[in-house]
Amino acid sequence: MYDPRQLQVLAEVARTGTYTAAADALGYTQPAISYQMRMLERSVGAPLVTRRGRGVQLTPEGRALARHAGTVLAALRTAEDELAALTAPEAGRIRLSAMQSSCVSLVPRALGTLRRTRPELEVTVTQAECRVSHGLLLEGAVELAVMCDLDFRELDFKEKEKEAGEEGEDRETEADRSDSTGGAPDNSGDPSVVVDPRLRRVPLLTDRRCVLLPADHPAAASPTVSLADLAGERWVLESGRTRFLAACRDAGFAPRIAATADDQLTLHSLVANRIGLAVMNELGVTAHFDPRVVARPLTDWPVRRVFALLWPDTLRIPAAAALLHALRDTARPTDGAPLRA
Repeated sequence: MYDPRQLQVLAEVARTGTYTAAADALGYTQPAISYQMRMLERSVGAPLVTRRGRGVQLTPEGRALARHAGTVLAALRTAEDELAALTAPEAGRIRLSAMQSSCVSLVPRALGTLRRTRPELEVTVTQAECRVSHGLLLEGAVELAVMCDLDFRELDFKEKEKEAGEEGEDRETEADRSDSTGGAPDNSGDPSVVVDPRLRRVPLLTDRRCVLLPADHPAAASPTVSLADLAGERWVLESGRTRFLAACRDAGFAPRIAATADDQLTLHSLVANRIGLAVMNELGVTAHFDPRVVARPLTDWPVRRVFALLWPDTLRIPAAAALLHALRDTARPTDGAPLRA
């Protein structure tokens, strides 16, 4: 049986790519890391790393063992937390990683509920992109993550766009359009996100993409809007705009970009002062109120599915179960009447 401490060293070497960085992260000396790796290689009976410049690269055996090491270390952390909860049933700590839009609405409300009903629980929140949260969960750095499917698909689409550009292609393939969600999206039962099959996915809500408009804009009188109806408008866009630009192309126009901003409050302010229109997920819209701005869902945009992700055994930890219950109780489907921003 492999030594968990050596598996931890391997996992850190795999993450950082160098013995020196792994030593810094774990609080070891570099020779201690080298020694632990040699002992692990002796137990395996095969080399786990090869030298590559100033760093190291995992061998096929190293990659396979590092993948299992993540599972083992996460299980050990879960066991540690569960035993801590059993020995101190009135106390508990839980680490949560969540995407940005949930951190301005869903997560704060859920934590507010926990503060009132379970004040002894300590929740540490890290805001992170979905793929980062997925990695943190696999590493055992968090017990629970709040994520969505379309964020995964956006990154896939960006990679495909880059590849297409490098190959000199001047048009999207049908597969690219389905990933960009600019054309007719496939909203069948396919969960869209490819997550580690060992993890448990718990649905929370569906979230629509909205357009922020000045309250007296002609389109504000409609319960929903389409991109084609807004072809002549100026836009205030986030830097991550790949899918939006693809959707505009499919709608037959190129948007006039008046400003770029990644802060939601800035987007609201720019729309309120008529610099341009903006797009935002409904989770983010509900966190702000400005009587000069209204939000209308896009008719030609797929909803995204927001979910919690965790190791199945994590639900045996009372603090984790309480946090998940608060998230599910707080989450509400947003289909219904138009929202005010």
